[in-house]
Amino acid sequence: MSHIGSTSNASGRQDSQLSAVDKFFHITQRGSTVGTEIRAGVVTFFAMAYIILLNPLILGTSADHEGTVLGIPQVAAATALVAGVMTILFGVIAKYPFGIAAGLGLNTLVAVTLVGGEGLTWAQAMGLVVIDGMIIVLLGISGFREAVFMAIPQSMKAAMAVGIGMFIAMIGLVNGGLVTRLPDAANTTVPVGLGIDGSIASWPTLTFVIGLIICAFMVIRNVPGGLFLAIVITTVIAMIIEAITGTGSSAGDAGPAGWGLAVPTLPDSFGSIPDLSIVGNVDIFGAFTQVGVLTATLLVFTLVLANFFDAMGTMNGLGAQAQLNDENGNLPNLRSALVVEGLGAVAGGLGSSSSATVYADSSAGIADGARTGLANVVTGILFLLAMFLTPLYEIVPIEAAAPVLVVVGAMMMAQVTTIDWSKFSIAMPAFLTIAVMPFTYSIANGIGVGFIMFTLSAVFAGKAKQVHWIMWLISALFVIYFGMDPIMSALS
Repeated sequence: MSHIGSTSNASGRQDSQLSAVDKFFHITQRGSTVGTEIRAGVVTFFAMAYIILLNPLILGTSADHEGTVLGIPQVAAATALVAGVMTILFGVIAKYPFGIAAGLGLNTLVAVTLVGGEGLTWAQAMGLVVIDGMIIVLLGISGFREAVFMAIPQSMKAAMAVGIGMFIAMIGLVNGGLVTRLPDAANTTVPVGLGIDGSIASWPTLTFVIGLIICAFMVIRNVPGGLFLAIVITTVIAMIIEAITGTGSSAGDAGPAGWGLAVPTLPDSFGSIPDLSIVGNVDIFGAFTQVGVLTATLLVFTLVLANFFDAMGTMNGLGAQAQLNDENGNLPNLRSALVVEGLGAVAGGLGSSSSATVYADSSAGIADGARTGLANVVTGILFLLAMFLTPLYEIVPIEAAAPVLVVVGAMMMAQVTTIDWSKFSIAMPAFLTIAVMPFTYSIANGIGVGFIMFTLSAVFAGKAKQVHWIMWLISALFVIYFGMDPIMSALS
């Protein structure tokens, strides 16, 4: 009897703990389950894990003007650390399933413009990223970021969600090797093409196509955890193909026909101690001495504007996909989410991994059922484990995760039906927002072009007074943002 009683008490405590987790994250309230959140958190990790491999290639290989190189292992460890901590923090505080990691557009801006173009040291460049994050946090605390979000018309919010879907799909198609860039200095051909020389001529791309078919089957048949299963099945297929063909990496002898980032083979070892030596190596105000106060201020402005609208647009799109937005298209508890997201830039700068922001790739986990911050906790834990182990992200090729992004892009197209295409003053800004995001590989560019066109369209339609003053302000800021190069040239 005592054994039965102790078993009953243990079961009761377990149920109570699960109930507390459910209540804290609003799992049942949002129509999810603990199991679904855990599984979807793993899916999000697989969809985002490529950044641990890609960010070091952008930040860790080039020397600054003092000859300092951050190093690939060091950037990889810092990237995983920041992503893990900030993803968990966002999940616990904001309680949304939006993963956070180093932003691709922002890290390129740091490497190419700040270090390569302006001649800053890595420490000085990361100092500007920290300042960018502090400004973003203050704008979030003050409520200004939230006010901006509320001022955006519903049609533009829908266009942002659709544009992000197109952007996500474009990333998937490129990562899968189905869409490739055609280098052509003379500009005599189209900028992109199908596969290699117009055909699916490589085993990795064929793997992507197989994965896309599997994903489509899983979604159409409503298979529970279908996208997660699709990644696993496609990875197994990739490992079999690699074992038979010995294709190898695109960075090696295989060239364009090789695997994009990770070669799907079992690693020789599963453990390593992370090198976090670059964490905290930051010079907050050094850039102002190096390039002058005015130039440094303009660089911070560029970072803030790109970070501000990248994150805002992504959260809007993810919220719409997860059906978490309210009737006005706004995300509840938005201010907390925006403040924590801003801290991602501060953490990324302090970690020397560049600004961390909300990831559109989180849509993969949302498509698999993620609705709460518990999924983020799972994703974050996996990022932290990735520092110490040779984890699944080195086994799962990007071609196995990319199909999920294409499927998610298709899902996010549903928002396009809420836009009134019969009114050209609404249709044109919405179309530009949707088109510019994937074609320029930038969420911020799409938002900027769309906002400017929306304001101009209102003027042309005689409805200038109906445009919120914040929309006017944002449009003006984006005009400056897009003209930053000539402005910087004129000042130098």
